Parts: sequence; structure tokens; C-alpha cells
Amino acid sequence: MIGILRLVRLNRMRRFGEVWRTEGWRSALRAARKHLIMARHGHVPGAVAALAVPEATPAGQATGSCALTDVWIDLARNNAFHVTSPPALLRRRRRIAMIGDLNLPQCRKYRVEQLDEIWGRAEIGYGFAHYEDIPRCLDLLQGATHLMLYRLGQSSLVEMYLYEARRLRLPVIYDIDDPLFSFSAYATYGNGAAMPDGLRRHLVGQSPSYLSVMSQADMLSLSTPGLVDAATTHSPRPAFLRRNFADRATLEAGERAARTVKRDGFTLAFASGSIGHEIDFLTIRDDLSEFLAGGEGRRLLILGRFDLGQVSHALAERAEVVPFRDYPGYLTALARADCAILPLADDAFNRCKSAVRVIDAAAVAVPSVVGPVGDGQAMVRDGVTGLVAEPDPGGWRSALERLAGNPREAAKIGRAAREDLEARWSASTEMPVVSPELVTEIAA
Repeated sequence: MIGILRLVRLNRMRRFGEVWRTEGWRSALRAARKHLIMARHGHVPGAVAALAVPEATPAGQATGSCALTDVWIDLARNNAFHVTSPPALLRRRRRIAMIGDLNLPQCRKYRVEQLDEIWGRAEIGYGFAHYEDIPRCLDLLQGATHLMLYRLGQSSLVEMYLYEARRLRLPVIYDIDDPLFSFSAYATYGNGAAMPDGLRRHLVGQSPSYLSVMSQADMLSLSTPGLVDAATTHSPRPAFLRRNFADRATLEAGERAARTVKRDGFTLAFASGSIGHEIDFLTIRDDLSEFLAGGEGRRLLILGRFDLGQVSHALAERAEVVPFRDYPGYLTALARADCAILPLADDAFNRCKSAVRVIDAAAVAVPSVVGPVGDGQAMVRDGVTGLVAEPDPGGWRSALERLAGNPREAAKIGRAAREDLEARWSASTEMPVVSPELVTEIAA
């Protein structure tokens, strides 16, 4: 019993830390409170509570394998433990079982849910489950030809899934969209300064856990070229690019939201999806302050969490903070803007960042101004579907002045961004969305 309690504590601590980092302390505390209330009434969410731990399980023994121990024993005693031929050789159609951490809404959308569209194009079956939903995970594994793990660190549950995958002779793909496996990247991440020191040290200390699981995979699937580079310095496994893209739901929601009526003047949108993005904002604060003060009707729309105490009173007076709602609601608020901005502080973590905020803006036909850090430049064709701000002082102000001074050009660039999103950045099994080699490896 001690082993399972320890497992629950570690899982909950990891989840609490992730929610704190990405959604802020209020969301983390609300989630913790909900869990405690449910636990008090015997309704613990997730399948961790369903783990059948035998009374005789010694303290400290790995508990994740308990769900399969009896099955494995029975198979071994009947000389049926080892699968002689990989399922991919026996079945005409490939099928991926995705098991991952599905707690973060944006990550779940871009790295898990929308994958069905890509693999469907390649006639590859696909199903996913949260790693704590043991019955569904095991059910998916039995019908799979490949296992894909998303954003998972080492745990007894993950060990069980990996062992079962090897027993079934399933190739394993590891997918991740942040350099959580890189101690150096996480330890020098500027946005992490907004976290309590103890929480930050705990999250940084998880890097070896992520690398351990990544190293047990056969191949890697990464969200940006920068992340591919980071992964290849940590693991010898083949690393392939699978960028985030606009799925049908995003395109449809964006089309509806684009009908939102804009106000007079010129509105900038800054999406602050997780705690600590004030650090990114502050890299262009002076340019933004000068731009906003340079004309009547210029406003800043901040979507998500933001501490206005870190900017001047004059800038704060021009700003409106709109908390995140559901995705369609977020797009409706974003569509009110004339331009979206994506500044990123230059550090190893941010160099691996994807362009999901550019995808969101393009979905509602809003042009984006991006900086030189992250993957935004790959998605923005300068002067055609957005603008790339020069890194020199005044670079951001010049780009914003160009759009504000010519509203027709800004609207034209926004429409071109939407068209480009549909043509090049929607579901595809080709570049720039997916390395064809990854599809070939799975379909072979």
C-alpha cells in the first residue's frame, strides 16, 4: 500500500507542477481542491485508483505492473508470453496507440487529438488515452502496431506500458513539444523565474525522468526544428519533425470567429497562455510603449494571465486583460485584434517553441508579428502572411507602425495568412508539417 500511495503522490505533484507552470497558481489550486473533494468521497479521477494492489505486495515494490502481473504470469506459464511476429507484419493496416499526459488543454489539442487527421490521411488507425486510464491504455495496446508516448516521464505505469509494448513487439515513438528532457534548457528558462523556487527546482529535476523514457523509444517525434536539435544532443534515437498544425476544428472555429466586428483604432493581441510570459513581453516593452503612445485608439489586448504591475502605468492604461476561456471563445477574443505579436526571450527553452499562436491568429485572419526566436519565422512569410521584426532596438515598433499606418495592408496580410494556413499548415503527411520519413517508418 505504501508503494501505491507514493505513486499517487508523485503523479499528483507532477500534474500540479505542470498546471501551475502552464495555467497559473489559481488553476493549479482549483484542480487540487477538486481532486481532494473527489478523493474524500471515494471518487479519485483517473485510473490510478483502479490499480488492484494485492495485499501481499511488499512496500516499495513497483506498483504499475500490478495491473498485468497475473496476466503475464499466466502467459508465461502457458508458454505464450512472447509474441513471435510483430503485429505490423500480420495486419494490413497500421494502428497507433497514443498514451500520454493529457492534462494540458493546448498540448492535448495540438499533440494528441488532432493527430487523427494526419494518420487518417496515411490510412493509419489511431486511438489515444491518458496514461492513468489503465484499462483503456491496455486495450489500445492490444490492437496496436505501434505505441506512441507523449510528454511522459518515468513512472511505474510508463514502465508497464513500455514492457507490454516490447512483449507485443511494438515499435515505440516518443513525442514531446518542450525540451523537458534538457536540464540546461529548463534551468535557464527565463519564464521559470515566475515560479516558486521549490516548484521550479522540482520541475527542473524531472529532466532525467523524461530523458529516460525518451531513450527507451525507437524514434522521436518533435514539434520544431529547434527541439529536434536539442533532442539529438541528448539521444541517439532518430528524430523526426512533426509540427503543430490547424485541424478542421481550428479552421472552422476560426472562420466563425473572424466575423467578429473590430473596434475603431488599432488593437494588438498578446496571448499569454501560461505563467511567466511577462518575461517574453518585457523584451519588447519599450517598443510597445512607444507604439501605443504614438496614436489615438491604439490598444493592447492580453489574452490569458498577465501581471500588469510589471509594466508602466501608461501602458497598463492602454491594456485589457481577457482571461482564457474555451478555444472558440479565445479565438473570438483574438479576432477583435488587428495584429498579433509573438515575442520570445532568447533562451534555449524558447528556441524550441512552436508557432501555435501564429496558427491561432491566422485562423481568424489576423496577421502576426514574430521575433527571431522560436519557430514563428518558419510559418510567417515576411511581408506576405505576417512580419518578422528586426531584433535591433526599434524593430518591433517599425513593424507595428507599418501595419497600423496601412490598415488595408494589414487586413490583406491577415487574409493571406488564413489562406496559407489552409494550404500549407493544415493536416498533411508532408513538409512543412511532417517529415515524410516519420510516416514512412510507421507505415512500412
